[in-house]
Amino acid sequence: MDYRELGRTGLKASAIGLGTWVMGGSLWGGAEDRDSIATIRRAIDLGINLIDTAPIYGHGRSEEVVGQAIQESGFRDTLILATKVGLNWDPDKTKVWQDSSRARITQEVEDSLRRLRTEYIDVYQVHWPDEGTPFEQTMEALLELQRKGKVRFIGLSNFSVPQLERCLRVGAVHVMQPPYNLLERGIEQDVLPFCKKHSLATLIYGPMCRGLLTGKYRGDETFKAGDIRFIDPKFQIPKFSQYADCARTLMQIANRHGKSVGQLAIRWCLDQ
Repeated sequence: MDYRELGRTGLKASAIGLGTWVMGGSLWGGAEDRDSIATIRRAIDLGINLIDTAPIYGHGRSEEVVGQAIQESGFRDTLILATKVGLNWDPDKTKVWQDSSRARITQEVEDSLRRLRTEYIDVYQVHWPDEGTPFEQTMEALLELQRKGKVRFIGLSNFSVPQLERCLRVGAVHVMQPPYNLLERGIEQDVLPFCKKHSLATLIYGPMCRGLLTGKYRGDETFKAGDIRFIDPKFQIPKFSQYADCARTLMQIANRHGKSVGQLAIRWCLDQ
């Protein structure tokens, strides 16, 4: 496993991290807890030391599974544990909205620490920008958690450059998590150059474009309501068939090098 400096944090992170969206169930069909725990243990054995999760993944379930796996592994001190904050949901778990208020952040961090069975979070990321709360208020709340030792480093996810700039005027941001892959390259216009200029680590998500860059789709599959692909424009005609065609072409290139198209997609992201 290759390791890289995580921006200006001083942390050495595995170049490939483990995302745990599916481990919370819902949207993607979920996974059995025993399989999720085995996956985390196997990732650690292979040298992955960065695990990324969020409260919204299964409304806390993903964090609980990650916490159990890490506790059983005994490797907490050698891992970089990243989670998120700033999404709220109703009691029926049917509606989700952005909420990065001080009160929400103060509540969520305690819930996450409990579920993750840890005393601190290495990278605490605002999941989506909350335009209803001043970014300055959000940053002050995060900096307070940092001063208390509950959070080591601050991150932002899905923020634009102007939003990033507002946050940076209040305090240090260390990690930016945007979507990025061979088919979705919007951050190359502004976010990625900004992160390079300001030495922000880019912890990108979706390197295989929700499975479109695995080569497993024909481009004419259908999905049931409740599956996020049911409403995702990327999985609707004509985009779906175009992406599938692209993946097949990339597969031919990858095969010439003895690799899968998934490996090619991840390698491309790493090289950026």
